[in-house]
Amino acid sequence: MNGGSLLNLSDLTIILVAILTGFVSRLVTLKEDYRQYPSYPNGYMIHLVTGFIASALGAVALPALLSKNYVAVTFLTVAVQQFRDVRKTEKESLESLEQTEYTYRGSAYIDGIAKTFEARNYLCLIVALVTSSFILFLSKFTQLQLWVNVLTGMIVGFFVLYLLIRFSKGKTIGDIASVKPGNVEVKGSELFVDGIYVSNLLGTENAETLVKNECMAVVIYPNEEHFRITLDNYGQRRAALFEATRALGIKRYHFTRKDYEKGRVIIALVPLKPDIKAFVEVVEKCPLLESAKKSHNVMKTKLKGDI
Repeated sequence: MNGGSLLNLSDLTIILVAILTGFVSRLVTLKEDYRQYPSYPNGYMIHLVTGFIASALGAVALPALLSKNYVAVTFLTVAVQQFRDVRKTEKESLESLEQTEYTYRGSAYIDGIAKTFEARNYLCLIVALVTSSFILFLSKFTQLQLWVNVLTGMIVGFFVLYLLIRFSKGKTIGDIASVKPGNVEVKGSELFVDGIYVSNLLGTENAETLVKNECMAVVIYPNEEHFRITLDNYGQRRAALFEATRALGIKRYHFTRKDYEKGRVIIALVPLKPDIKAFVEVVEKCPLLESAKKSHNVMKTKLKGDI
């Protein structure tokens, strides 16, 4: 590809294939995301368009360098700023919608969602860049036909996508704890789950009857003692409660409480959909928030100067 001249068919094919590969990677990750957000056409369109732009930038980066068109590569720095704006916009949008939710996501969960959407644009850019680079490498150093190079480049691109998804995939509550159904008991105006006090807000007879007949609860048991640090985090418990209410609906009450002695965490609610298996599953699949995760190995390290 020569600067200032029209693209030949080979260069155009390489760029289009790389863009397509990067765009498909955004489409796949958009549907794969455990948050199932966004879930409406306009939300999909916004993120697919930004994914397409990221793919295009990644696809043309190496061809632009090879043609000594260094000005085109500077657009990558502009793209980084745009992707950061995507995170900022997503964060502001979700925060403005908090007042419309029956249970809040919480600031920690919103921050994690916004970072994920920014990272997915970088994923598109990397996949497209690797795809175009590999096809160009094969075209320059092998005598294979163009369609073979293109097919091989796409395979490599999707393999990189697989690696990036594996690398960026976070853990869930089910990875560090066991989630089991809890036994709900109502004693006067007080709610207990597996003998653990949860709330005393059941002040009316109707409330007591509703909770006694329809309330469901799960208890989260940390697999190891140090996992209590993560599960005790208020933002983490808020995220689990939000995912449960969004999956099952909420008729009236919702509670979250932690047991200070054994580190158990209780989530109780009166759902629209009384499905205890789904309740357990959605809590198990709730992501561990980056702001809540702590490494107990850090406590074993020594600071400089320690004796």
